[in-house]
Amino acid sequence: MVGPLSTGEEAQLLQTIEMFEVITQSQPQDYQSLEILKEAYLKLGREADVIAASKRIAQAHVLMGQLSSAILEYESILQRQPEDPDVLAALSELESKANLLNGQPAPAEAAEPKTPARPRPRATEAKTPGEVDDGRQMLFKVFVESKIIAQGDFDLCWIKPDLQTPPTRIVEPFIQNLADKSILPLEKSLKIISDKHRIAHLPIEKYDIDVELARTFPVPTLQRWCVLPFDRMSKSILVATANPFNKQAALELEQASRQKFLWYLATPPELIKALRKVIR
Repeated sequence: MVGPLSTGEEAQLLQTIEMFEVITQSQPQDYQSLEILKEAYLKLGREADVIAASKRIAQAHVLMGQLSSAILEYESILQRQPEDPDVLAALSELESKANLLNGQPAPAEAAEPKTPARPRPRATEAKTPGEVDDGRQMLFKVFVESKIIAQGDFDLCWIKPDLQTPPTRIVEPFIQNLADKSILPLEKSLKIISDKHRIAHLPIEKYDIDVELARTFPVPTLQRWCVLPFDRMSKSILVATANPFNKQAALELEQASRQKFLWYLATPPELIKALRKVIR
């Protein structure tokens, strides 16, 4: 632990642990959330929990096929516990697998998968000048091309963003419009997006939001895209959204703060309620 924590800081860390333990229990491959847990435990000086979180991170990398990342995580544990038998055994097994793979010509699909990220547009789908990637293309693919809803329903509920005029209110997300028009319930839309994007759902109404952090970001970005930077852990900023495919929102946040952003899925009503507290 770097220094003594205030009562408020300790309470916030305990809340973070409670919230992210729930997330990681349901999504054991979500190593980004496990990293947040590890950081919180580290700040509280809970060494045994730090080690346990590191082991879970390494296991998550293994599940994702990211052997080199898993090896690095296990090696970081050995710096704290050089004789940990479980880690030594896991490292030995992973290094054998890595050596086996390195000794064989690996097909393209055998390469380690990258960290889950917002999908890139296909090269054949050129954009017109001035067009932004606000997630429409991917949501169309997820909901219409998968035959979950009709194209007419999609067009009815998709609101084209006005990038020239600053918004005067929070723009409701696409999936909220689907629910309002009784086309698709919110719960089903959230599950579809979570399954497709591998993004964890976080009940933002139960989280103690860092209001001052959120207020450091441009209000038009928060309103237009209905996104909420709600906490900071180490060098990362946690952001809640109902549209994780929105690259333009990510770009605008990154321009406002050159830090790493970790994205979480939240229900539109909870997002809007929280944003109204943030935006004066």
